[in-house]
Amino acid sequence: MDTSLVYEKEIVAIILYTSCFFMVVAGFLIVFFYLSRKKIIQKELEKRDLEIHLHKEQLHAVIMTQEEERKRIAQDLHDDISSKLNIVSLNAHLLSAPNLTDDETKEITANIINLTAKALENSRKIAHNLLPPVFEKFGLNAGIEELCEEFESGKSVKVKYINDIEFDDSDIDRHLHVFRILQELMNNSLRHGKATQIWIAFKNVNGTNTCNYEDNGVGFDNKNTENQKGLGMKNIDSRISFLNGTMKIDSEIGRGITVNFTF
Repeated sequence: MDTSLVYEKEIVAIILYTSCFFMVVAGFLIVFFYLSRKKIIQKELEKRDLEIHLHKEQLHAVIMTQEEERKRIAQDLHDDISSKLNIVSLNAHLLSAPNLTDDETKEITANIINLTAKALENSRKIAHNLLPPVFEKFGLNAGIEELCEEFESGKSVKVKYINDIEFDDSDIDRHLHVFRILQELMNNSLRHGKATQIWIAFKNVNGTNTCNYEDNGVGFDNKNTENQKGLGMKNIDSRISFLNGTMKIDSEIGRGITVNFTF
């Protein structure tokens, strides 16, 4: 056989094998990229579903918090305002009774004045809890200072507050979330933690606003997740999420609580 013909056949065979090899590799790469792309899309869809689920949970927590706040306000209005106004109404009817002595008239009038004053004071407190006037007029720093003074007025707790941040007064909506977080934490420290001292410090760390909160209360087992699932903590989590911040909680039984959050 002619050697040149054998040589040509070998070249053709090499070309065919090489082509087949590259076709197989190309097919493998196409399948690989297809499966990789499919996996990426699936991960993106799972991430989107998780974000939607978390968003729904946040909305649910906010709605639950709002409902609890409405119930509390309705209860306060019923117990503190409505009941007192009912008694005022009864006393006003008594004034129209015949044959009242001067002393009786003075006593009934004094009761009406006293109850009216208490109803006005309670309504002022309810309105103040909804949105403190100092916060609305002078901003977050002044609002927290007044909040600390209110807690200290009960003589059961001392509060040390330090602020190294210049707050932008135009950002009042975000600041209201920060105020409510501290209000919830302080209420928990007093009501559940039985704390006698609270420390609050605002700092800007590497361009991020940070709040460090501590108390000397009874604390709790931080490893037990059930301790962090109360309505108050869910409310705080929701507010932190809306602020696009982070939160870290450290606590031990008998050693109080430390909360660090960014906003």
